[in-house]
Amino acid sequence: MTSELVVDVKPQEVSIALLEEGSLVELQKEGSNTAFAVGNMYLGRVRKLMPGLNACFVDVGFEKDAFLHYQDLGPQFNSLNKFLRQTISDKKKTYSITKASIMPDLEKGGSVATTLQQGQEVVVQIVKEPINTKGPRLTSELSFAGRYLVLIPFNDKVNVSSKIKSAAERARLKQLLMSIKPKNFGVIVRTVAEGKRVAELDSELKVLVKRWEDAMTKVQMAAKLPTLIYEETSRAVGMLRDLFNPSFEHIYVNDEAEFNEIKDYVSIIAPDRAGIVKLYKGELPIFDNFAITKQIKSLFGRTISYKNGAYLIIEHTEALHVVDVNSGNRSKKTNQEDNALEVNLGAADELARQLRLRDMGGIIVVDFIDMSVAEDRQKLYERMCENMKKDRARHNILPLSKFGLMQITRQRVRPAMDVDTSEECPTCFGTGKIKSSILFTDQLESKIDYLVTKLKIKKFSLHVHPYVAAYINQGLISLKRQWQMKYGFGIRVIPNQSYAFLQYAFFGADKQEIDMKEKTDAK
Repeated sequence: MTSELVVDVKPQEVSIALLEEGSLVELQKEGSNTAFAVGNMYLGRVRKLMPGLNACFVDVGFEKDAFLHYQDLGPQFNSLNKFLRQTISDKKKTYSITKASIMPDLEKGGSVATTLQQGQEVVVQIVKEPINTKGPRLTSELSFAGRYLVLIPFNDKVNVSSKIKSAAERARLKQLLMSIKPKNFGVIVRTVAEGKRVAELDSELKVLVKRWEDAMTKVQMAAKLPTLIYEETSRAVGMLRDLFNPSFEHIYVNDEAEFNEIKDYVSIIAPDRAGIVKLYKGELPIFDNFAITKQIKSLFGRTISYKNGAYLIIEHTEALHVVDVNSGNRSKKTNQEDNALEVNLGAADELARQLRLRDMGGIIVVDFIDMSVAEDRQKLYERMCENMKKDRARHNILPLSKFGLMQITRQRVRPAMDVDTSEECPTCFGTGKIKSSILFTDQLESKIDYLVTKLKIKKFSLHVHPYVAAYINQGLISLKRQWQMKYGFGIRVIPNQSYAFLQYAFFGADKQEIDMKEKTDAK
């Protein structure tokens, strides 16, 4: 299976699409000002103790305080807390974790009221982003994730991924890491470390240890609380770290700074594959060029069509997600049982894709079409399990119940991706009245005249719906050619699939939007 990663960098957000055989299977969007990514570490302050929940709320700078349960303090909390006190107390002396004294593990049945105090400083890491009305979920069991290894301070154990089946390889990796890791650090060896040489693992281990040291330096220098002491790599690099494999053919990026960051990372983890990272310089929006915009429009929303008229209906609630499978108007097979099986198997394929694409977490209840043959129900369960093997999120699937329902639980670490595929009229602004559409190009020309003659902007691009772009470009002496002859050849017309029919936008040579919209246009 071939995979491609497409990164769309905009001033407001960064969007990352993962394609498998040309089909969109994962989509992540992150605002440029988003600061609460999973993996980020903060020096925060305990705001309120909740003995009844055996938990506390910690101020990490979010509008809602973050939640920290006693069980999430981690066995090594006493050692971390003592080291934190030493680090904060002396801003001139640097303390090394290798010389730190290890305290007894935290009691499993202990109480948050006897362990923490209101106003106490704690080092925490985000394990779940804010979801709906809930603040972030925290842990004090810190970990620094790399491509091959995960570093855990104050742990001192080496654990090898259970997906590495060879006993000899597991023993080799464990012995190797025990010999090279610094004192008072624990290590989890990831599956992709199988067969790697000591030089590669030692190099990454040193990078992860440096991240810990840098975080503690920020703790020592912190002038106010809360303070961000460690920031996860960009979402694109984070996806690469977890997803990168030999099947990756291309990684396309439309921003030079992000391109350099991704290429540097690929050069570290796979020097021979650095050439697959490419800077996209085309005129079309990058998602339009790779047919991603059209897939987003068709794959999100309440109703999802997938095969021969069959479709899924997906509803989201606070507690769970509900999926209904419908055969639609298909009548390919005369046998009802065969027809139900084929529709259900297709639904299992599409649902597995939708779970990854929307990053749906928590409880998912699926109402498949009823099947009376036990073998067919087992076949559907096995198909769903096979499809979900590609999913990196932890999940559990139960066989069909007697009511024909399948229950799935899936790791929930961030809000489900929800893309609104409906389009708000960009020309009437909700009034229901617009200028005559035949005058639309006259309106565009008046904007161009204002840009060129009043604002003295000679080079810019006009983004419009593909149908409008086709109209502007048609003929030997097209409207575009007429505009260029009149106002200069710095005018470019770009079709944009994400735009509504009469929507438009002007962009300067620096690719920043020039605001030319007025509500008076609609009157």
